[in-house]
Amino acid sequence: MQEVSEYIVSARKYRPQTFRSVVGQRHITETLRNAIANNQMAHAYLFTGPRGVGKTTCARIFARSINCLNPSSEHEACGVCESCVAFAKDRSFNIHEMDAASNNSVDDIRMLNDKVRVAPQIGKYSVYIIDEVHMLSAAAFNAFLKTLEEPPAHAIFVLATTEKHKILPTILSRCQIYDFKRIRVEDIVDYLRYIAGQEGVTSDDESLYIIAQKADGGMRDALSTFDRVVSFCGSTLRFEEVSECVGALDYNTYFMAVEMAQSGNYSDLLMLYDSILTKGLDGQHFLSGFAEHLRNLLVAKSPQTLPLLELSGSLAQRYGSQAAMLDIAFLFSAVNLLSTADATYRTATSRRLHVELTLMKLSGLAPVNAAPAINRSVLPKVDGGVVAQQPTPQAQPQQVVQSQHAPAPAPVSVQSSAPSVQQVVQQPVVTPQPQSSVQQPQSPQPAVQHPIGGSSMFGLSINAPSHQSEDEKKNDQPLANTSAFSLEEGCSLLKSRFGELVSLWEQKGKPRTAMALATAIIELQRIVVFVPNDIMESEIINSKIDLESDMQKLFNYRLPIEVVVKEENIVERPITIGQRIEHLAEKNPNLLKLREALDLTV
Repeated sequence: MQEVSEYIVSARKYRPQTFRSVVGQRHITETLRNAIANNQMAHAYLFTGPRGVGKTTCARIFARSINCLNPSSEHEACGVCESCVAFAKDRSFNIHEMDAASNNSVDDIRMLNDKVRVAPQIGKYSVYIIDEVHMLSAAAFNAFLKTLEEPPAHAIFVLATTEKHKILPTILSRCQIYDFKRIRVEDIVDYLRYIAGQEGVTSDDESLYIIAQKADGGMRDALSTFDRVVSFCGSTLRFEEVSECVGALDYNTYFMAVEMAQSGNYSDLLMLYDSILTKGLDGQHFLSGFAEHLRNLLVAKSPQTLPLLELSGSLAQRYGSQAAMLDIAFLFSAVNLLSTADATYRTATSRRLHVELTLMKLSGLAPVNAAPAINRSVLPKVDGGVVAQQPTPQAQPQQVVQSQHAPAPAPVSVQSSAPSVQQVVQQPVVTPQPQSSVQQPQSPQPAVQHPIGGSSMFGLSINAPSHQSEDEKKNDQPLANTSAFSLEEGCSLLKSRFGELVSLWEQKGKPRTAMALATAIIELQRIVVFVPNDIMESEIINSKIDLESDMQKLFNYRLPIEVVVKEENIVERPITIGQRIEHLAEKNPNLLKLREALDLTV
C-alpha cells in the first residue's frame, strides 16, 4: 500500500530559513546581519509589527545564525552543522521559545530566570524567543525587569508583539526595537507566484492580486488564503472563482457601477446592488469596495500618483482607461459621498435604503455630456455567487457630438435613457459662436429634466439635449431647457432665479441654510455663501451635494459652492448698573436730571 505523504500548509512549508529569503523586511534583515558581522549584538530585542509579517521567523533565523558553527560569508546559517541540524529537528537546547499568552504569570517568569543561568551546550548563545510578550501580567513584567537588563553574557532575549503600546516603558527602554512593516502587495504577489510555480498551480495576476489585497499586508494570511483557494479551484486559479472563494466582489462589478453612475442610470445601479445582496454580501462591504475603486481611479488619473495603484499591469491599464473618461470633480464628489455613507452605515435604520439613496445621489452627480446609459439587459448575472463579466456597451455612432470645426451632422433619432421619457429629438448643431443672450420664459412650464443631470463645475459650459418636439420649441421655453449655456449666461440665470432655490430649502424645513443662501454672492465661476460661525459652515458643507443637485433640477445649471466664515461683530452690552444708566442716558438725557432731582445714588 502506497504511503500518503503528510500535508503541510504553505505558511509552514515555505517559511523562510535565511535572511535572504525573508520577504518585504530588508531594513530588518540587513540590520541584524550587519550586527552579527560586526559582533555588535544587543542582549534584548523587541520585534513589533502587524500579524504575519515575519517577526517570529526573523527571530528564529537570527538565533540559528549566531549559533551556527560554520556560517557563510553573508553570515547565514549553513544548515548542516550540529547546531543547525538540532534546530531543524526541534531538539536544540540553545533556542527556547515561550508563548507569553499562556505563560504570563510570575511563576513562569521565575522559571525563565532560573533557566537563563544555564550555559549553552553547543554554540555561543542561548536565545529566548518570547511571543506575544504584551500578554504578560504587570507582576510578571516587574519580575522580568532585572534579568532583561543584566542577563548573563550567553543569553539573548527576542521579544515579539503586535501591540507595542501595551508593554511597560521600563521594558521598552531595555530593548532594541525593530518595527516590522506591512508587506507590499507586489512583494506578496511575487512570492505567491513563486509558490504557485513550486506547487504546479497555474494562476493569473488578477487572482494573485486579489489574494494579496485580502491579506492586508500579512504573508501568513496570504498563504492561508492561497491554500484555501487552491482547494476550491484546483490546479488552475481563475479570477471569477477566486473572487467567489475569498468572498470579494470582482473588479468588473465596480467598473460597471461607475459606468452606470456616470451615465446617470440609477435604475440599473439599484438592480446591480440587488444582485449583490442576492449573493449574500454585506452592503457595507460593497460601499467600502466601491469607495476603494473610486480611490484607485483618482490615483490612476495622475501620473504622479500612479505608483500608489498596487495592481497588475492589465488591470492598471483598465483603471487608467476608465479614469481618463471621468471628470475629476465627479470622482472627488463620489469618493466623499461613499465614504460618508460607509461611516454612517451601521447607524442607519434601514441599511438597504441607506445604500440605495447613496447610489441615487451618486447618479445625480453625473454630468450632462456623460456616456450613454447602460441597457438593463447587460446587467451582471449571479451565477454561483459571482457577478459575471459582461461586455462594455459601445456608444452608438449617432450619439457622438461633432466638434466645432466639423460639418454639422444630419438630424438623427436618439432614445433617452429615462424610462418615462422616450421622444425623438434633433441633434443640436454646434456652431463656433456662443449665444449672446438667454431667453426668458413668458409662461412657466414644467421643465423636462434630462435623465442624467448636468454640471457646470469649474465654469465649464453645458450642452444639454432637448427632449421637446418641434412645435414645443417654437414656444417660449423655461431657462432650464436652454440647449446651451455660456458661463456668463449661466451666471445670469442663477442671479435671476436663485430665489427659487432659497424658497425650496425653506419648504424643506432648513431655514438657516435658506437664510445663508439668501445672502450668497454669485460670481463668474462659483457661488460664495457667507456664514457667521463654524457650525453653519459645517451645515452648508454637509448640504453641498443636495444644494448642487437641487440647483441642477431647477435651472439645469450649477456652480460649485464655497463657504466663507464671516464672524458677526459682537456689540458690547452694558453689564453693571452704572453702565446701564449711562446707556439709557444716551437715549434720554432727562434721566440724569431725574437722578439729580431725587438725589439718587448708584
